[in-house]
Amino acid sequence: MKKLAAITCAALGLWALGYSNVLAQAPKTFTLKFNHVLGPKEPYHDGFLKWAKAVEQRTNGRLKIDVFHSAQLGLEEDIIEQIRQGANIGQNTDAARMGNYVPGIAVMNGPYFVETLEEVAKLRKAPTVAKWQAELATKFGLKVVSFNWVQGYRHFFTNKPIKTPDDLKGLRIRTPPAPIWQESIRALGAVPVAMAFGEMYPGLQQRAIDGVELVYNNIPGGRFYEVLKVANETRHIMLINFEVVSAKWFDSLPKEYQDALVEEADRAGEETSHQILRLEAEVEQQLKSRGMTINKDVDLAAFRKAGEKAYEVLKITDAKNAVHKEIGK
Repeated sequence: MKKLAAITCAALGLWALGYSNVLAQAPKTFTLKFNHVLGPKEPYHDGFLKWAKAVEQRTNGRLKIDVFHSAQLGLEEDIIEQIRQGANIGQNTDAARMGNYVPGIAVMNGPYFVETLEEVAKLRKAPTVAKWQAELATKFGLKVVSFNWVQGYRHFFTNKPIKTPDDLKGLRIRTPPAPIWQESIRALGAVPVAMAFGEMYPGLQQRAIDGVELVYNNIPGGRFYEVLKVANETRHIMLINFEVVSAKWFDSLPKEYQDALVEEADRAGEETSHQILRLEAEVEQQLKSRGMTINKDVDLAAFRKAGEKAYEVLKITDAKNAVHKEIGK
C-alpha cells in the first residue's frame, strides 16, 4: 500500500508539473478598456467597435478592446493620468490635450493647421510629429497608437449669424480645457469658456455660454439644435483625434499584438474619417429640417488671418512652420 501510495503521489506530481508547464506556455491574454466622451450613435463609436473586432480577430481573442462611450470610465483628463500610471486603459483625445505635456504637438489642433485628409495623411510621415510622439511615450508614458481619426471640421454654432471674427466679439463659446483650444477661440474673436462635453447642453439652457464650436456630427447626438439656431461654417479646425494608451502597457504586449493594435486603429480611423466627411452633408440637411439655419456666408480669409495669433501667443509658430514645411503646406 505504501508503494502504491508513493507511485500515485509521484504520478500526481508529474501531472501537476506538466499542467503548470502547459499553463506557463499558454499565450497570455490582454484587455484594453477604451474610453471616449461621444454618444453611442456617433460614427466614432461604431469605428471603435470595428477596431476592437478587428484586433480581437487578428489576435485570436488574446487582445480584447472593451469600448466605453459617453465617458463611462470618467473624465478625459482623469483617464489620461491613469494611462500615464500604466493602467490598461485607452482614451480618444486630441493634440490639444497632448500639448499639455509636449507643447509643440498642440499645433495639430490649431486654427486651419490642416484642411484636408490628404494633409492629415502626410503628418504621419513628418519627422517633427514623430519626434513629439516619441517624447510623449518616453517622458510622459503616453503612447499614441493612431492619429488617423478625423472627426470633421469644427464650426461655430450660435444663435446669430457669424461672418467675421468681429461677429464673435463678446460671445461666450464653450471649449475643452486646453491652452490651444482656449487661445484659438480667443484669437478668432470669442470668449472661451472651458466646459466638459456633457455640460454643454445645460450650459446653453442656463445661458452660461452663448454657443459651442463642434463638428456637425456632434449636433444631432447632443440635440444642440434644440438650443441653438445657426450653424456657421467657419471650418476653423479640422479635428484630428488621437487614440492613446499607456506606453508601459503597450510595451508589455507581444510585437504582433502591438502591430495589430496600431495597424487596425489606422485602418478603422481612415474608414471612419471618410465616412464622417460623407455624412456631414446629410447631417446639414437634417439640421435644416429641424429648424437650424446653415450660414455659409463666412469670411474664411479673415478667420485664417485671425487664427495666427493663437500660435503666436502660445509661442508655437515655429513648430507650425516646421511641420508645414515637412508636409509641403
